[in-house]
Amino acid sequence: VILTVGVNGVGKTTTIGKVARQQRAEGRSVIMAAGDTFRAAAAEQLGMWAERTGSDIVRGNEGGDPSAVVFDAVERAAARGNDLVLADTAGRLHTKTNLMEELRKVRRVADRDPGNVTEVLLVLDATTGQNGLAQARQFTEAVDVTGVVLTKLDGSAKGGIALAIQASLGIPIKLVGLGETVEDLVEFDPDEFVEALFA
Repeated sequence: VILTVGVNGVGKTTTIGKVARQQRAEGRSVIMAAGDTFRAAAAEQLGMWAERTGSDIVRGNEGGDPSAVVFDAVERAAARGNDLVLADTAGRLHTKTNLMEELRKVRRVADRDPGNVTEVLLVLDATTGQNGLAQARQFTEAVDVTGVVLTKLDGSAKGGIALAIQASLGIPIKLVGLGETVEDLVEFDPDEFVEALFA
């Protein structure tokens, strides 16, 4: 299971779509879990990505328990022999204790047999300043973030916060979103990144 977390509007759902495309291209079968049960259009948006990438999707009721949706997806993946569950979660402010607690529950449920959380990706907007470090710290405390995806690095955004997160928390930057299309998610290249910072 790859769990995707972050605040509102950073591009979590789009990132899942792009990751699904990469995984499908490598021959893996993917089920998406529409764990954002709060935003009305979230499941529809994820559904479009599922269609585009040839992935399955598991949805729940609007306003329903997100961990139940993720658990259903894990069960379905196990029953069908799928390789990967990509779990979307609702955007949440890292300062809201009850929402972070709910995220902890999602993580616990996703990790329950037959599930196995191999990645928790924190999606961060590259234009985010020092607040990005606070976000990374809080999400890591809650769900043990394993990597960062920097989105919206296509504009003048330098994404310098990535260096602070790496230095302070030791969390690697794994992927970079460079634009809107499905191909615009690339592996993080530190040399290119540093060059771009000083360009």
